[in-house]
Amino acid sequence: MNALMKICLLAAAGASMGLVFLAMAVSGAYFYLAPGLPSVESIREVPLQIPLQAVTRDGRLIGEVGEKLRTPVELEDVPELLRKAFLAAEDDRFFEHPGYDYQGLARAAFNLVLTRSASQGGSTITQQLAREYYVDRERTFVRKARELFVSLRLERELSKEEILELYLNKIFLGNRAYGVAAAAQVYFGKSLEELTIAESATLAGLPKAPSAINPVRNPARAESRRAYVLRRLGELNVINEAERLEALAQPMESTLHGPRREVNAPWVLEMVRAQMLARYGLDAYTGGFRVSTTIDSRMQAAAERAVRRGLRDYDRRHGYRGALRPGMLRNLRAEGLRSDAELLRQLQSLQQELGVADTRLALVMAFGEANAVEVLAEGLGRKRLQWDRVQWRPYISENARGPLPASPDDMFAAGDLIRVREAADGELELSQEPDVQGALVAIDPRDGGVVALVGGYDFARSKFNRAADALRQPGSVFKPFIYSAALDHGLTAATVVNDAPVVIRDPASETVWRPKNNSGRFNGPTRLREALVRSMNLVSVRVLQRVGLPDTIGHIRVFGLPDSSLPDSYSLALGSGGLAPLDIARGYAVLANGGYRVDPWLIERVEQDDVRFTAETLIACRDCELPGELAGSGSSSTGEWLNGAMPGMPDRLARAYASIDRLAPLYPGDGGGAAGRLAFDSAAQMQAATFGHQPDARENPSLFADLKLAPRVVSAENAYIVYDMMRDVVRRGTGRRALVLGRQDLAGKTGTSNDNRDAWFSGFNGDLLATAWVGFDQERSLGSNEEGGRTALPVWIYFMEEALRGAAEAPLPRPGGIVSARVSPDTGLLAPPGDADAIFELFREQALPDASRGPGPGGEDAGEEELF
Repeated sequence: MNALMKICLLAAAGASMGLVFLAMAVSGAYFYLAPGLPSVESIREVPLQIPLQAVTRDGRLIGEVGEKLRTPVELEDVPELLRKAFLAAEDDRFFEHPGYDYQGLARAAFNLVLTRSASQGGSTITQQLAREYYVDRERTFVRKARELFVSLRLERELSKEEILELYLNKIFLGNRAYGVAAAAQVYFGKSLEELTIAESATLAGLPKAPSAINPVRNPARAESRRAYVLRRLGELNVINEAERLEALAQPMESTLHGPRREVNAPWVLEMVRAQMLARYGLDAYTGGFRVSTTIDSRMQAAAERAVRRGLRDYDRRHGYRGALRPGMLRNLRAEGLRSDAELLRQLQSLQQELGVADTRLALVMAFGEANAVEVLAEGLGRKRLQWDRVQWRPYISENARGPLPASPDDMFAAGDLIRVREAADGELELSQEPDVQGALVAIDPRDGGVVALVGGYDFARSKFNRAADALRQPGSVFKPFIYSAALDHGLTAATVVNDAPVVIRDPASETVWRPKNNSGRFNGPTRLREALVRSMNLVSVRVLQRVGLPDTIGHIRVFGLPDSSLPDSYSLALGSGGLAPLDIARGYAVLANGGYRVDPWLIERVEQDDVRFTAETLIACRDCELPGELAGSGSSSTGEWLNGAMPGMPDRLARAYASIDRLAPLYPGDGGGAAGRLAFDSAAQMQAATFGHQPDARENPSLFADLKLAPRVVSAENAYIVYDMMRDVVRRGTGRRALVLGRQDLAGKTGTSNDNRDAWFSGFNGDLLATAWVGFDQERSLGSNEEGGRTALPVWIYFMEEALRGAAEAPLPRPGGIVSARVSPDTGLLAPPGDADAIFELFREQALPDASRGPGPGGEDAGEEELF
């Protein structure tokens, strides 16, 4: 008995000493490691590396950019089932333990004794969260000790709910997804509240090995892990047996989804990314920036549809190029794929590789009665295409198509892989990816804000931004700039110039250039307005010769066009320089806003917790401008009044006294005394004036004091006359297809470059400007019958039809310095009284023609002229 007691006492003493040594070891380890451990506050404040987010001006999400996809959520926004699924899979005693699990630690310690390596897990959710703050991911005792001590700190200073919220937002779940919200989007394209039991269990199974067992990379292992999570949910009575079996029966289907988006504007997102990277460096990708853009979600959607529809129109005109992959079905069956379900899964996989916007891949299964075609379409299953939705003449070249096929086997064979799309009426039709490309950009001409931008047919197939970066010959869309220079150098809209052959010799290169009209005809003496309406090339060349290259280039430069687009040669008259659609929009904005230079811009505001950046835009503001001296002066376009103020007058004071002329009718006498009392004949007149009047800078300077005014670079009269000439292009010229819009305020110009390689249309009213371009990336001909009015103008029409739906007419206001006079259509001179053929033309007051003048240079030219 004494021996037994002695043994017990020795055992007790040994255990006590062991506990003391253990406590000392733990204390020593803590004091050794403590200096390198993060504080709880630092952990709480560590940024979650949230990706850059871009939204439209109406707050709709365009997309996210960042190496890590993360959408932070509060714990209360995580469905209870999903929370319990993670706890069941990773740490079902989370709300009971102090940050570490005794059983897990014992298991890890036992494994350490046996193998002398810390290869066994045992980490709680708190420890997994602590692990996220260490670069060293190796399974070592020191790392486990650090995890333990940080976990104890977390548990001591944070609530369980705060720890779980941090974990669910930080945990890596594979395929760049961090946090449950990002993973739900990446794997299922859903928000958290949309997840099913099976999908919740799939996500909860990922922390064990997110890169190896996710449902995209390894569906079989993901399914096995999901079954484990569902079993644990059943054992914990979170779900019943029927729910578990139903979830188990769900097929493990998942494809990678991009970050959620509400507006499709990928080229815009890339522009935002580049600008933010330049401004904030690599922090742009992880700093949680929210970028508000100038994009209008409704107009952006309209632009996307317009470009795709216009390019499909062109593609349809030029013929079907054949099956995408002949004999595809035979190859798939040779690989053992027999059932429709197996083939559909393969089509879904191919769609990721070969998919094109608005189309689906389909296998031709059989030909039926009346030439109907049975297909197996990705995402749709077996479908039947009627012959009238299939029949399509074959492509031979840009200028030729083959005969109309008599049956589908003239076009493709059973077993071929083709493309189909849903038409507007919901029926399937044969389709193909257009070879041709296009772009459209729309801006607000009052400040240059980009409201819509599309850089091609499909961003997934080609990320090149043709709207901003494709430098192409603008052709005749450049001519309004030439005519604006002419108006500033003594010519008028009625000036007669001979449309006759011209030979231009370059002594330096010993080359000869003989420009010609697209029609191949010569029209003789022609007024400038008619020459622009009918896009006469030879008149433009003669106008350039008359004004002179230096003066013309100097005038056009103030529109904001790059010098590289202004060649020092007479080919400038026909738009031979390289310009992107965004450049044309910048230049046309000067005409659309009445003569002010505004540059296109995209980022309106940048937020990161608070506002980090707000754009300071220049506004084209007629109501802020000095009367008479500037708006109606007809001053040179060299920018004499670039700062919008009289010499010696402070800018703020100048703006305060702007637009006095608009107030004059409201004041008694001559309208010069602002201090006078308003005079009205009746209450109705007073009411009409009150509700119809818009305060200007003279009446309420505070409304305009902080505006940053865009510089005037072209006189109001010059801009208005060019606008009016361009309205005739739409009313009765090369842009008359736009009459289908049924509006009177639209102006624009078509353009076609050499060999029909580029087709353009740019047009506007006072509120909206859009430029459309169509062409091949390889710069080859679109075809002899393709030109601006047939190829690019429809894209513009499709866009404007939606963008201006319900919008009031917005013509440019006619400035006071413009007069209308009757002229002879043959000479452009003032018509004598009683001339029945006389027409009305617009002139600046100081530029009225004189009946005593001759026709001037160009009006008497005959035959071929040489210009040097």
